[in-house]
Amino acid sequence: MMEEFMLPCMNKSLFGVECFGCGGQRAVILFFQGNFNEAFYMYPAIYPIILLLAFLVFNLFFKFRRDFQVKIGLIIFTGTVMVVNYGYKMYEFIQLTS
Repeated sequence: MMEEFMLPCMNKSLFGVECFGCGGQRAVILFFQGNFNEAFYMYPAIYPIILLLAFLVFNLFFKFRRDFQVKIGLIIFTGTVMVVNYGYKMYEFIQLTS
């Protein structure tokens, strides 16, 4: 039912190449349906993003000494997972098209 409201990827529609976020919406749906392994395989950055969002909400109510460093570390980790995932997708894309 939620699949009806998903937004199409403009990058994939226009250029035929996936973007950094491709698979994210489907992974969120799979996550909320309880398909945790499938959500990870669809978009590996789903769990670092959830962890980052949970920490940001937690940090709204509870402040502590090194919260800024934790935020920066989580952002860097999430970005790294996204870049590695994208690199892997592009490697597969190149292998399939050549």
